[in-house]
Amino acid sequence: MCLAVPGQIISIHENDEPLLRSGRVSFGGVVKTVNLAYVPEAKVGDYAIVHVGFALSIIDEGEAEETLDYFKQIQEVST
Repeated sequence: MCLAVPGQIISIHENDEPLLRSGRVSFGGVVKTVNLAYVPEAKVGDYAIVHVGFALSIIDEGEAEETLDYFKQIQEVST
């Protein structure tokens, strides 16, 4: 089973090589560096679905918040 998680792009590092474009993405306060090559349209403030360090698509804020809320509910039930 694969899991992709939504996160908000907080900064972008442009690169002359498009495949090396990256950004810092916040996952509820945990910030990771993510490859943005698959989402060239991404900009700071966007939410992206991220899987194993690669942003796969841009989603709207409402959809991201709904998914993050589901994760919180799962955590509450399991503790």
